[in-house]
Amino acid sequence: MESLSAESEALSPTATHAEPAGRTKRAPRPPQPATAARANAGLIAFAFTVLCYQLVGLPLLLHAAGGPTLVLLATLAPVVLATPIHWGLIHEGIHGQLARDRRVNEWLARALSIGLAMPFDAVRFGHLMHHRFTREAFDRPDVHDMHDASGPRWRRRISYYARLMGGLYLAELLLPLLAFMPVRLARDIIERGVGAHGREGVQVQRLFANHAADPVRRSRARRDWLASLALYAASFVLYGKAWPVLLAAMYLRGLWLSVADNLPHYGVALDEPGRSRDFRVPRALGVLLMNHHLHRQHHLHPTLPWTALPALAHAEEAAGMTARAGYLAAALRQFKGLQPGFDPG
Repeated sequence: MESLSAESEALSPTATHAEPAGRTKRAPRPPQPATAARANAGLIAFAFTVLCYQLVGLPLLLHAAGGPTLVLLATLAPVVLATPIHWGLIHEGIHGQLARDRRVNEWLARALSIGLAMPFDAVRFGHLMHHRFTREAFDRPDVHDMHDASGPRWRRRISYYARLMGGLYLAELLLPLLAFMPVRLARDIIERGVGAHGREGVQVQRLFANHAADPVRRSRARRDWLASLALYAASFVLYGKAWPVLLAAMYLRGLWLSVADNLPHYGVALDEPGRSRDFRVPRALGVLLMNHHLHRQHHLHPTLPWTALPALAHAEEAAGMTARAGYLAAALRQFKGLQPGFDPG
């Protein structure tokens, strides 16, 4: 395994930018390695089982039934409902919490990403950048700022809703194609896409461009993308004339990923603790989301496993420190559209 570069070290979850005003410092509770390891093992088995059903089991059932039926189409629901778990496991892998052994953690997270056709290295890099530069200019798709030269409001509005309705996942599907392009062209595309807006803009743009040009990451992106392409091409062949069912499953999974991506940060100001919010859900749904609804706790304590977050949230709630809105209401609130720009001053 290659050694971490200075840039990779700078992007570790603990290397965050200056803490926003109003952020309360509390000593994090100890991790729960045994609890998290047992939970992760079961969820990994579940995620891969659902993936095998989506890619192999369902097309075989469709052929046996002579084509799509309402009963079989209803079985797409578990595939979609498994998406938060599948992504949550990748997320734990990004933070090194999926498995105790570093190599196993990397292998499992990469295999899960290939199964979702997501470029693991790019997603990991982008997520750690998100932690380091939360709600900086490149990291607030819900904000229209008249001073960041981002184009007219109508164009930003179209871009925002396209991203929300599955465009984010589509972009992730296509992102590895940059690794097949000449390095200079890939850098130019990334630099234009990221921009250099805001206080940290130049540094953010440079880090993203360097990532796109890194030869090791480019090689892994090509390998992983070809693996995903082969996996899904074989599945499309299995589906045969029922291939729209697989396409629908992919879109519904991508829709959830796109809607959930910026949900905890929508409309959040820079002076809010963690620059994120926690939400209220039933306990069973919390497991399904792998506690993604407690995203503020995750940003305040990014090195803790997902199983440790509820205790932190309950302690805050018992102390009357926070009030949590409903998760579904927050998801729907995003469809109100762009928020006015604000001065990060």
